[in-house]
Amino acid sequence: MAYTTINKSTVYFNNKIYTGNAGTQSITGVGFQPDMTWIKRRGSAEDHALFDAVRGATKRITPSRDYTEATQTGSLTSFNSDGFSLGNGDSVNGSDNYASWNWKANGAGSANTDGTISSTVSANTTSGFSVVSWNGNSGTVGHGLGAKPAMIIVKSRQTANNWVVMHQGLTGGMDTNVVVLNDTGAEGGGGAGMAEPTSSVFTITSGLAANDNNIAYCFAEKQGYSKFGTYIGNGNNDGPFVYTGFKPSFVMTIRKDGASGRGMLDNKRPGYNVTHQYLLANDAQAEQNDGSWSMDLLSNGWKARYNNGNFNANGGTYIYVAFGQSIVGSNNIPATAR
Repeated sequence: MAYTTINKSTVYFNNKIYTGNAGTQSITGVGFQPDMTWIKRRGSAEDHALFDAVRGATKRITPSRDYTEATQTGSLTSFNSDGFSLGNGDSVNGSDNYASWNWKANGAGSANTDGTISSTVSANTTSGFSVVSWNGNSGTVGHGLGAKPAMIIVKSRQTANNWVVMHQGLTGGMDTNVVVLNDTGAEGGGGAGMAEPTSSVFTITSGLAANDNNIAYCFAEKQGYSKFGTYIGNGNNDGPFVYTGFKPSFVMTIRKDGASGRGMLDNKRPGYNVTHQYLLANDAQAEQNDGSWSMDLLSNGWKARYNNGNFNANGGTYIYVAFGQSIVGSNNIPATAR
């Protein structure tokens, strides 16, 4: 039986699918004013687009590429009380269907001096999510979570560097290896000087960030809401069950001992089991619906339903990211099946 420390997950994270109009429009129904919004065109190839309130609306970075930050007036133009507004850019609002994933932090952020490098931090300690901006690549940076992060994603804003992911499920924890979000490679060394983050800071080095303006997205695990774990595949259509302790609304998997796509599945696409409409964080390709990345989203975890080596090779080792669906009621209410 699954329990939660957060009454209603959808006031901190929510998936929102919508149809573009090739003009301008405001997307509502997110349930809160997001502080990070990640958008992907579904019907045709288009790179991912990510925006946050610390850098500001219209400032796009691209999870599927190593591109630098770009200001695009036709992209996400504002964060609103129940969603966001869009211009006419193809990456966010062409004549197509789109998926968006939205997280709540704490607005535009404020100064943080916990580390040796001063930062601007927008943190939500309840849900364990913060957006962190700073300049430099040698020292410690405050993250504002008040708890040790389980995953940190780092990207340079001014240099064409890869998206570096530190995850507690990688070999050696968060002080040895990393994976690259915008690639297909296995885990590898993150460079000299890596260190486990603490409840207040993480360590940044030249192997993790550029010596210029950088952005990080930090996540701490919260019971019944988020999980950053590992599992071993069995190479079978009756795949492993992965316990999260909540009903997932979003799952991303990455193989750590071999090449893989970075698969993204959620409870809105298609909205029922088997869930098999997947996007790849490392690729601009359109949404695929071929069954090769099938899983069931269950009341207390998820189950692989295909023998795809990207997420279920026999003996393959994987890390995953999962966020929960909303549970209405008081704390410690059991989740229900979909």
